[in-house]
Amino acid sequence: MTKLGQWLCALFLLGSAWAALALAPPALRLPAPYRQALLPLPVYLLVAFGCYSLATVGYRLATFNDCEEAAAELQQHISAARADLHQRGLRF
Repeated sequence: MTKLGQWLCALFLLGSAWAALALAPPALRLPAPYRQALLPLPVYLLVAFGCYSLATVGYRLATFNDCEEAAAELQQHISAARADLHQRGLRF
């Protein structure tokens, strides 16, 4: 199973559990404070997921590694391409 399938399966299970509790069948009567906390729970989880995603992207961006060897190799390729284009008559 792919990672997307795992996430969708977990999301479906959590959504089903939330819907079962939020719709409150007659045999299961939740106290009012629990019910008031349960109804906006998906919005809270969505905001928490957004904060986590933003923090993860910020951390990965802050700790991004520089690849000096790859940069030097890329500069060599650019120089070779410019020389080839210069031979073909293109001026920069």
